[in-house]
Amino acid sequence: MQLPDPAWCITQNSWEPAHQRHSETIFTIGNGYLSTRGVFEEGYPRESRATFLHGVFDDVPIVFTELANIPDWLELTILLDGEHYCLNMGEVLFFERSLDLRNGLLTRRVRWRSPQGNITLLEFERFASLADSHTTLLRVKITPENYSGTVEIHAGINGEADNEGYKHWEWLGQAAHNGSLWLHTRTRASQIELAAAARLSLKSQSDIQMESWNVHNHPTLVRRTALRAGESIEIEKVVVYYTSRDTSHPLDAARQHLAELPNPAWDSLWRPHQENWEKEWQTCDVEIEGDPEAQIAVRFSLFQLLIAAPRQDEHVSIGAKTLSGYGYRGHVFWDTEIFMLPFFTYTQPAIARNLLSYRYHNLDGARRKARANGFEGAQYPWESAATGDEVTPTWVPHFADRTKMVRIWTGDIEIHISAMICYALCQYWKATGDDHFILHRGAEIFFEVARFWASRAEWNKEHSRYEFHDVIGPDEYHDHVDNNAFTNAFARWTLQNAIRLYSWLTRNHPDIAATYCEKLHLMPAELQQWQDVAEKIYFPYDPQTGLIEQFDGYFQRRDVDLQALEPRSESIQSIFGIEGANLTQVLKQPDVLMLAYLLPELLDERSLQANYDYYTPRTDHTYGSSLGPSIQAIMACRLGKQEDAYEHFMRAARADLRDVRGNAGDGIHGASAGGVWQAVVFGFGGLHMDQHGWHIVPRLPSHWKRLKFHFTWRGHPYLIDLPNHGPFSSEAQDDSRVSL
Repeated sequence: MQLPDPAWCITQNSWEPAHQRHSETIFTIGNGYLSTRGVFEEGYPRESRATFLHGVFDDVPIVFTELANIPDWLELTILLDGEHYCLNMGEVLFFERSLDLRNGLLTRRVRWRSPQGNITLLEFERFASLADSHTTLLRVKITPENYSGTVEIHAGINGEADNEGYKHWEWLGQAAHNGSLWLHTRTRASQIELAAAARLSLKSQSDIQMESWNVHNHPTLVRRTALRAGESIEIEKVVVYYTSRDTSHPLDAARQHLAELPNPAWDSLWRPHQENWEKEWQTCDVEIEGDPEAQIAVRFSLFQLLIAAPRQDEHVSIGAKTLSGYGYRGHVFWDTEIFMLPFFTYTQPAIARNLLSYRYHNLDGARRKARANGFEGAQYPWESAATGDEVTPTWVPHFADRTKMVRIWTGDIEIHISAMICYALCQYWKATGDDHFILHRGAEIFFEVARFWASRAEWNKEHSRYEFHDVIGPDEYHDHVDNNAFTNAFARWTLQNAIRLYSWLTRNHPDIAATYCEKLHLMPAELQQWQDVAEKIYFPYDPQTGLIEQFDGYFQRRDVDLQALEPRSESIQSIFGIEGANLTQVLKQPDVLMLAYLLPELLDERSLQANYDYYTPRTDHTYGSSLGPSIQAIMACRLGKQEDAYEHFMRAARADLRDVRGNAGDGIHGASAGGVWQAVVFGFGGLHMDQHGWHIVPRLPSHWKRLKFHFTWRGHPYLIDLPNHGPFSSEAQDDSRVSL
């Protein structure tokens, strides 16, 4: 077996049961259709076993809906001379597990001494095919070292899979015979059908006995053969999934697909899978010389985004925890548009288009939310699932006392997400020149969101201005605040750009402009109202100090010396309590710096420096939001603070690999993964775009010898190679097209 390449492989060299949930997340594999956590084929007590498939949501109490853990394909019971192989029994003499990021191959080598003293070498491999997204494969090589006997293999599809105790699936049918099996199930509330078809192959020098156990909701294939000391047997299990989201007859599709696969299938499917991964990395790989930890962390982050990215489905998006765990129940947040989407926009725009199309297809859900709240247009939900309706839980158990409930306000008053979707649309349009998408999908989103902001704005007669009261900004330590600077600025930005978009349509595509006027009842008087609101939205900026007050009264809240609380291992909210943290100036993440990152024209260098200096020491960088460190790194780069930038960057890079916040077992921090790429490319690499095209102003950390990265601009791929010997710049690429 080839030794793991440390620049490409995540490797675990010892068996650590106490960190198993974290490892399950880290060793997740997937292919953009489904992902499987890095649990063991044979199982382990208290594991968080799950495979999630895009779009398969089902109703559940409290959190409204969640991705349903689908029937388990990994299950493989191994009996070695009558003894059940499992790592909680016997003795582990050697353990190594490795995830090859180049091709998504997860391998595990275990040398195990059974309770009776039999020593066996077991070598596991698995992958989810990137070339054939409905197909997953695993194989095992078993070599007895000091004994001869028998081996018995049970390979099933377990329809009893649940979501931490909650079962979503009802049985429809099954069969197990002639060397294969199938299971047909359906979600209880959403009525999504799923069919799994599987086949088990065994290669042995001895005779093989075959059985089929048609156990209800758990069809199983059984193989028995002789084991001889020093001789190996090989097992292959191939599983195919289809749902009623894919086809009207998922069972027929799954059985037919399995029948068409060669037997055994590994070698035939591995080559195209590997070739597809090579193509993926050719468009987006990042190379860092001189920093092995940063190198593997960046590739790990990109791998996690790639295995969660829907390539053939524009009705799904990437949840905050990707498809890697139960955290946030598979719900989609602004994490996707602002943190993950830029990676796809600038490396794989077809995937970015799918992710934005998800918001278009769920526009009616946003309209329903706006109407329910008494507003016009479209108000996108803080947490979104299958339909675009709000699925943020209203109450959840208190993080420190499970006997108490905490009211969750984000679904009610964290409203900036609607503007973030419009911002992502503009970023995609500028980078790709995809007029067709804007004309037929993006414009409708923009106009309906602008309507929402105009109707949500509140007129302050005393000061003759529009304001936004009772909101939550990106910094969620502070709720029920008025005039959050980030929210107000993006309300204004959305309205202004909706007007510009309408003007562009009337000049260049008057027929489409007329269609929107008729479909949306868009009248000149309403456009004038948008302009009036945009011009009069209050923005809390002090020209003398250059400071932007995060929200009304923020500067009057209690200041806290965070350095005096060190060392600590928990968030400020955990230390002070939810209400206690709300009364301080401590930030979960700095809204003002996030605003300055997204709208760089908003602040000159003096004001940017003033706000960076004020908000940075008041931010809970390590234990606050996983979204903040990457943006903090970029802003430090813009101010020439490479040392500070690198410190913040590594906080983001280590978020999951080192389980910095202690919650990686719930799934990958997708926003942090996307932020890592942005910190490298937009921060250290200094890539930025304006009306003239793209420019490079690199600010590499002193110990980096070279940085290379790919990006795509207007359909043209570029490879940027930055040796660390002085500044690099490029002429702006020609861009004659008018855009927002």
